[in-house]
Amino acid sequence: MGTYRIGIDVGGTHTDAVILDENNQVISETKSSTTVDVTTGIYNAMHKVIANANVPREEIHYAMLGTTHCTNAIVERKGLNEIAVVRIGAPATLAVKPMTGVQPELREALGKHVYLVRGGHEFDGREIVSLDEEHLYEIAKEIKGKVDSVAITSVFSPVSREHEERARNIFTEILGEEISISLSSEIGSVGLLERENAAILNASVIKVAKTAADGFIQALKNEGIHAKVFFGQNDGTLMSVEYAVRYPIFTIACGPTNSLRGASYLSDLTDAIVVDVGGTTSDVGILVNSFPRESSLAVEIGGARTNFRMPDLVSIGLGGGTIIRFGENGEFTIGPDSVGYRLPEEAMIFGGDTLTTTDVAVALGKVELGNPSNVAHLDKELLQRVYNKMVEMVEEAIDKMKVSANPMPVILVGGGSVLFPKELKGASGVYRPENSGVANAIGSAISQVSGQIEKIYLIDEIGRENALQAAKEEAMEEAINAGANKESLVIVDIEDVPLAYLPGNATRVRVKAAGELV
Repeated sequence: MGTYRIGIDVGGTHTDAVILDENNQVISETKSSTTVDVTTGIYNAMHKVIANANVPREEIHYAMLGTTHCTNAIVERKGLNEIAVVRIGAPATLAVKPMTGVQPELREALGKHVYLVRGGHEFDGREIVSLDEEHLYEIAKEIKGKVDSVAITSVFSPVSREHEERARNIFTEILGEEISISLSSEIGSVGLLERENAAILNASVIKVAKTAADGFIQALKNEGIHAKVFFGQNDGTLMSVEYAVRYPIFTIACGPTNSLRGASYLSDLTDAIVVDVGGTTSDVGILVNSFPRESSLAVEIGGARTNFRMPDLVSIGLGGGTIIRFGENGEFTIGPDSVGYRLPEEAMIFGGDTLTTTDVAVALGKVELGNPSNVAHLDKELLQRVYNKMVEMVEEAIDKMKVSANPMPVILVGGGSVLFPKELKGASGVYRPENSGVANAIGSAISQVSGQIEKIYLIDEIGRENALQAAKEEAMEEAINAGANKESLVIVDIEDVPLAYLPGNATRVRVKAAGELV
């Protein structure tokens, strides 16, 4: 009996799928066009890759999905939950209301039920004022039947979660177990408004994540597959369906991180720069010990500034379907718009009338694809200048990601990676491994399951060793909750940053634990 796993990753242009055997060797791979509703594209890719693999369906034991469902829902404001926003922070935070700085249309979609409650903590863990439980009971009764999801944020909850957890208990008591509740302390970092926004966005896409999960499971069943299902999260690891439905915001940007993990696996490189060239954009990220480097900056999602963990990426509007336009006197522009998944119909090499980056590469003999005679009449000298500019754009993005002037290995992955040469400035070597076109789906399929926590500890009270040990145990518990095998858990990253501006010799500890699938 073999053990096979299926990995699917949804990109802006293509939905890629692979099936791997127990040795993580690729048995079957496919690319399907991403569809407007996302789900149909997943079904198509899954059906195709299973048909090509010719392996017994009962031996496919694991299925992994990296999806853009939640990102699309936030950006398009579609399918979002009816949510209540509860901030525990009066009177200290009355000057700045919840959702301040959020784009008006998103605030309109999510800000119908906003409440400020007395409570919260100081930066050293002392109560600002005691929690107004009576007010929380009133709110719970008021929103009953009107909302299906609640986002709760308390001042300095990364130091003390006490008020958030008490509020959750009150809402669960009145609204029942079926209500979804997002606590900011479980999602974001220090920084009230950004952490609050992260919790609000998480609460808003729980229905979307549940629909995506149910659809994926049903699609597998339709193919006769009863596998354990996991979702890709944006640190390059996996999480169980239950965990994904609770923290759907962690699926945002999982596509590029899957590509980074797949690139590391395919090239056997642990520290490198990865350029993932899709149909619309190229995402450039950096691998540190085989995992994507995390961004230290606040990230804006759909018009809301957040501070939950995200990969450190530079995205440029350059992909296989990027449109080239010529002006007067030999001037030209490259993108940023793209024909995307319509490349097989609109590119000149396929009989269309739109000049794309793929057409340029084919005309110059860099790639064998389509019908080269369709672009043979184009001015080669002008095309060479366009191509040189394309390469320069990628080299600039690589340079932005580096922390020193020293050359680093560069791994090219994604369907559009064939457009670029084997030598790039700033690269000690350029690698384009076999199966690199579906590195994202491979990254999804081979990933481990992880758990991560970030907390502030007062060293004067607990001691440094105890703080680190407590953080490690909590991270491992998170990994087990997300679906990791307890026996295989290892600590893959630990960060300890002293916070000199806080009393009590405070330190911020971030720990990530990862393990194999259960």
